[in-house]
Amino acid sequence: MPQFQTQPPQSRGGVMLADGTFFEGTGFGAAGTAVGEVCFNTAMTGYQEILSDPSYAGQIVAFTFPHIGIVGTNDEDIETITPAVRGLIVRIDAEHPSNYRSLAALDRWLKSHNIPAVAGIDTRALTNMIREKGMPHGVIANAGSNALDLAALLNQAKSFPGLEGLDLAKDVTARQTYKWSETPWAWNKGYGVEAEPSWRATVIDYGVKRNILRLLAGRGADITVVPANASLDDVMRNDPHGVLLSNGPGDPSATGEYAIPTIKGVVDRGVPVFGICLGHQMLGLALGAKTKKMAQGHHGANHPVKDLQTGKVEIVSMNHGFTVDGETLPKGVKETHVSLFDGTNCGIAVEGKDVFSVQYHPEASPGPMDSHYLFDRFAKAAAGK
Repeated sequence: MPQFQTQPPQSRGGVMLADGTFFEGTGFGAAGTAVGEVCFNTAMTGYQEILSDPSYAGQIVAFTFPHIGIVGTNDEDIETITPAVRGLIVRIDAEHPSNYRSLAALDRWLKSHNIPAVAGIDTRALTNMIREKGMPHGVIANAGSNALDLAALLNQAKSFPGLEGLDLAKDVTARQTYKWSETPWAWNKGYGVEAEPSWRATVIDYGVKRNILRLLAGRGADITVVPANASLDDVMRNDPHGVLLSNGPGDPSATGEYAIPTIKGVVDRGVPVFGICLGHQMLGLALGAKTKKMAQGHHGANHPVKDLQTGKVEIVSMNHGFTVDGETLPKGVKETHVSLFDGTNCGIAVEGKDVFSVQYHPEASPGPMDSHYLFDRFAKAAAGK
């Protein structure tokens, strides 16, 4: 008798939005449900870096690129060892990766980090809905062979409080101070080590991505990373030549309740400061500006940003749902970069001081490397101290 291979039954999965809209699909990754804010990301590459970016805490990411999982996953393309993203939505899960660096399929990697995912839904329709109505609250479900309880999923989606007023940095920050010396990845060599640093940097970790630390180390920095709630004394203990305010998730006003006094103290000390993403937003708050929630946010690796000082346009990676209100910048603080998509603020600088920040992710992991010059600028400012 001929032998026929039978395919394993597909797992039931779906995405329920708080307005009752339901997208049915196939579950993969970890079993179970997760609730969060649903956003879309337009990057065509770098899904593992995106899913391991701590800035995505509290969010469910839907990729607009249809095939996700093509290159599998590995132990190098990660931005943190404990991903905080709530869930993943894709059009097609590429179950058989083809890349010499792949160690495991995306499904296995998601299971290992307890991240549920759903494939097979109309991601174009979901993206258009977010563009028109803003980022909805939703719940993602991978139910296995069990039936989906739509009423329970709807109640769960409606119960999500949203990200406004939510301090998520405390959930993803380091629990204690540590040192970092790993330098950027090189083709067929992997990561290096900075053995002879020439200047000292303190990084306040609101959810820092590893490639930010690598780029600093690659520019000769002796790096000390401190938790998000570090005091001014904690930050200044190693007499840093420069202080970096990292990226991170959540509402900058909520995290700023304990972070802003420290940031103000660092600025008053005259130490060069470089802020990224959430760090940029909280620097803005510390200087007297205001932040506000965005409808769709910016999530992708193809965003055009104009440098108002040089007139050049950079293509950058972005991931944020809050923005600094450029109209509230106080005297002595200038706008340095703007988004060419919607004109929102993407950079500020204090006149007469080496204090500057950008909304986007200049570490380019994933994404273009157009903005690496900002790390050179920070290193040069720090070396002068």
